[in-house]
Amino acid sequence: MTHIHSTAIIHENAHIGADVSIGPYCVIGPRVVLGDRCKLHSHVVIDGITIIGEECEIFPFASLGKPPQDLKYKGEDSRLIIGARNKIREYCTMNTGTIGDRMETRIGDDCLFMAGTHVAHDCVVGNRVILANVAALAGHVVVEDHVIIGGLSAVRQFIRIGKGAMIGGMSGVESDVIPYGMVMGERATLASLNFTGLERRGVEKSDIQQLRSAYKDIFESEQGTFVQRVENAAQKYTQQTLVQDVIKFIQEKSGTALCQPKRNTNG
Repeated sequence: MTHIHSTAIIHENAHIGADVSIGPYCVIGPRVVLGDRCKLHSHVVIDGITIIGEECEIFPFASLGKPPQDLKYKGEDSRLIIGARNKIREYCTMNTGTIGDRMETRIGDDCLFMAGTHVAHDCVVGNRVILANVAALAGHVVVEDHVIIGGLSAVRQFIRIGKGAMIGGMSGVESDVIPYGMVMGERATLASLNFTGLERRGVEKSDIQQLRSAYKDIFESEQGTFVQRVENAAQKYTQQTLVQDVIKFIQEKSGTALCQPKRNTNG
């Protein structure tokens, strides 16, 4: 049965699902939809047009659905859509979208947002994504499935992070990150592939080896231009799904530079 603490303030127009638990001093606005079996621990604020899927767990002092931190925002009816089974820890903030983009911020399923994380306006976050403590996404960022973003990292606006990538802690991401890439650094560079993540998800070793080979062909070879190396890899690895994921990501026009390995400037 739904349990609502006596100190919680819930607008009469909010839609609260079945078997929901709402703890002390939570505040829920009139256009909120809270899915079945969600649990709000205490002091959670949910406002705006915010739709939250079933079985999400939200910890104290999280703020969801408040207006975007964008001076161009003039009160448009933008939205925050959060999927199912997400864990949103203390002091996490997620804002609604803006008219300058898709008018909504969207979160997938089965994600973990650790304490102090921030998802800005118009972001799209996939499934099974992890943001470690105090990691932040600026506006309009796209994060695909199975991405891990390390603690104290920041992702600049309009950046794409491909599926299965990993961002090292305390990194500043200013360029698009290929699927399955590993990036790190104050001004993040592509360091390697996320082999550990691939192995944990049960990817065959032969497929990982082919991806490693394609990575060398594209990013470590000095033959031809970068565009030529990408085209050659597309033809060479036609049957390799992981490689084709990377090729497709690179060839999509985003208007943003691609994160590349750090160049050796010695001698």
